[in-house]
Amino acid sequence: MKINYELNEELLQDCINIATGLFYPLSGFMNSSDYHSVVNKMLLNNGEVWTIPISLDLDYHTYMQVVEATTLDLSYNHNTIGYMEIDDCYIVNIQEDILKIFGTDDENHPGVAKELKRDKYRVGGKIVIIDENILNNSLDPKDTKAYFKSKNWNTIAGFQTRNPIHKAHEHLQRVALEVCDALFINPLVGWKKAGDFSEEAVVNGYNIMIKEYYTNLNIYFDTLKTPMRYAGPKEAIFHAIIRRNLGCTHFIMGRDHAGVGDFYGKYEAQELARKIISNYDIGIELLLLSEPYFCTKCSQIVSDKTCNHSIEYIQKISGTQIRSMLAQGQRPNEVFMRPEVADSIIKLKDDKFIKG
Repeated sequence: MKINYELNEELLQDCINIATGLFYPLSGFMNSSDYHSVVNKMLLNNGEVWTIPISLDLDYHTYMQVVEATTLDLSYNHNTIGYMEIDDCYIVNIQEDILKIFGTDDENHPGVAKELKRDKYRVGGKIVIIDENILNNSLDPKDTKAYFKSKNWNTIAGFQTRNPIHKAHEHLQRVALEVCDALFINPLVGWKKAGDFSEEAVVNGYNIMIKEYYTNLNIYFDTLKTPMRYAGPKEAIFHAIIRRNLGCTHFIMGRDHAGVGDFYGKYEAQELARKIISNYDIGIELLLLSEPYFCTKCSQIVSDKTCNHSIEYIQKISGTQIRSMLAQGQRPNEVFMRPEVADSIIKLKDDKFIKG
């Protein structure tokens, strides 16, 4: 008996990212052994570092059907896109696993709240795509690596963001360009929590920045479609692995990478990164950079490694404050954001620059 499962948009994107090699070395959704190893040890069964479980959850009715099956057909919008070669079926303890993955089970955490809505029934196995049209226009490691090679770029720093560019991020990017041959700006445009910037706002801001201020520099720009999990330290490592797969040799990790609210410490992601790279080779060099801020005494963007002036001179560059000002149609001070970038976002109509 053929069993079919209708994928939602995010699970379809997981299938695409597996098929293109963006999630290498995964060849499918995790089986029970890999899932629990990742949750408990941040390692796949083969010993490679992997910090975020990628699993397919099923409703109870479908799960009971696939328990005895060998394959599961996968469809999207009622069109078959491929199938899974079923390895095993298993049940997870969502509450316990959430605490291990996110470091909290507080439902005010957007990643936790989202994960709690998933079913506890999971199925793992290799994904085979038969409708290759779904791979069209996807971010593909083969393409990025070929482009880097065509440019003779030997060292490429990857930059993850979910926000339009402001002066703090610009500082980090320029530092990376001093270290590496090129910079790959790779904003995440998958699911994000309400109140975050929209894809249009992020892309508009960067298009203007590249045109006006990064003209003819060794910069490559493309978007990454995968959900934002807000898992802080573990997601920071996950983001680095993805950029490694895309051909980056270096990855920028700044303050509170992939964090949200006050759930993680300022440099907690960097602390985990140091611990992991002291024991494992993850195939990419991490640029662990300090938080940039504006010093009125120095009259420029600095960090605590390049400036030791007292707090009275320090002006933090707050993404939350910038977002609030833009939402009210106000251009942030040029100390914090380029005016052209701000205007490209403000001009978006009907509050389309903020996700609802």
